[in-house]
Amino acid sequence: MRTKSTEKINIYEIVTRKIIEQLEAGTVPWHKSWVGSEAINFVTRKPYQGINRLLLPFGGEWLTFKQAKDADGHIRKGEKSSIIVFFKWVEKKDIDRQDGEEVEYIPYLQYSNVFHISQCEGIESKLEPMAADIINHPIEDAQRILESYILRSAVKVRHIEGSNQALYCPNKDSITMPIMSQFNTSESYYNVVFHEAAHSTGHKSRLNRDMSVAAYGSKNYGREELLAEICAAFVMNAAGIDAEKSIEDSAGYIQSWLKAIREDNRAIVVASSKAQKAADLILGVETDSAA
Repeated sequence: MRTKSTEKINIYEIVTRKIIEQLEAGTVPWHKSWVGSEAINFVTRKPYQGINRLLLPFGGEWLTFKQAKDADGHIRKGEKSSIIVFFKWVEKKDIDRQDGEEVEYIPYLQYSNVFHISQCEGIESKLEPMAADIINHPIEDAQRILESYILRSAVKVRHIEGSNQALYCPNKDSITMPIMSQFNTSESYYNVVFHEAAHSTGHKSRLNRDMSVAAYGSKNYGREELLAEICAAFVMNAAGIDAEKSIEDSAGYIQSWLKAIREDNRAIVVASSKAQKAADLILGVETDSAA
């Protein structure tokens, strides 16, 4: 007679084997499954350029403290600002020139604190609703798994309309996501949120993995990404969500990280072992030490 523990392990093995089959068949194209907006200033409507596109964590509208006040709104208490930088041209007089006094303009680097519109109260967005032609609905089993994990783990989950990023921040123990209507499908949303939830299982209060910041594209970064995507595939399978399609998408993402850490497909087996522990935590499955 098969126990629940045995059935669980067999499911994980099946998903891992299917991922490996996809990898052996060649690189599967992977793409971001949501639509985001670029970061713009709420008042000027101009997009932020250069380094500011990296400094601002979300797309959408940003305001200074004064701009929020002028718009008859205010920054929500406790919210932290982000920084943008810009050059201001200042006059420098050159009195040593033989042809008389000259004025030279030199760039002076300055910074400003800005807040995302989601951090404000009393201010309405001027942006058109994102992905108005896409109507996504929560998937009952997946939503139940997600909400149960959030309740048990106490990880914070924040949805930002217009956000062009999905991420987990270990220092704040928080997940930031675009809203569901920005995704191509409801399934795509859950695949991404379970990926970020997988990262959160590594927090010191949970599985205590090494979550120190590593350079993007490094081996350590790649290993954590492998783990998170395999875990997401496991959880998606447990929720009964279009398993074949999610596995295919995951395989493409995983392939890119296998290349990044310059290891062969056997790395998938190591990562899947750790991903199983992460999936167990998200699913609320008691690990049978005797199994």
